[in-house]
Amino acid sequence: MSTIDIRVIPDPVLRKLAKPVENITDAIVKLSGDMVETMILAHGAGLAAPQVGLPLRLIAIDASLNPVEKEPIIVINPVIVETHLEENGEEGCLSVPGYYEYVKRAKKVHARGTDLKGNTIDFECEGQLARAFQHEIDHLNGVLFIDLLSPIKKNIFKKKYTGKKA
Repeated sequence: MSTIDIRVIPDPVLRKLAKPVENITDAIVKLSGDMVETMILAHGAGLAAPQVGLPLRLIAIDASLNPVEKEPIIVINPVIVETHLEENGEEGCLSVPGYYEYVKRAKKVHARGTDLKGNTIDFECEGQLARAFQHEIDHLNGVLFIDLLSPIKKNIFKKKYTGKKA
């Protein structure tokens, strides 16, 4: 395994719609391992393939958020099936370094995808794990957490990052 450079805004790959993973190849397995290693070394809670420059529907979520096995969660072609309730919570992003803000997300989610063995996997999750699934799946759709901010907070963000008004 090795680490991969994390793409940061305004890299255009972060705004692309990721393509489904059609086959679980050795390259996909290696990529998932490299993503986990990169995520851990960067102290991230999750990482999506577009963040390492590949517009593929593949995410990794940190083991500390996995209440069952305490192993990193790797999901191919993940989707949110159902959401419940909403709550505000602070988020940051490895692709938006140094910026943290409160974002409203579903408190509970039912997520589904495929594991590295080709099995369908379901996750009923809440709290930080639910937030991580939503955040990483947003990356697959070209959405960053800063896109979910109020107009005032977006303006503050843009001033900080670009020195310009929204």
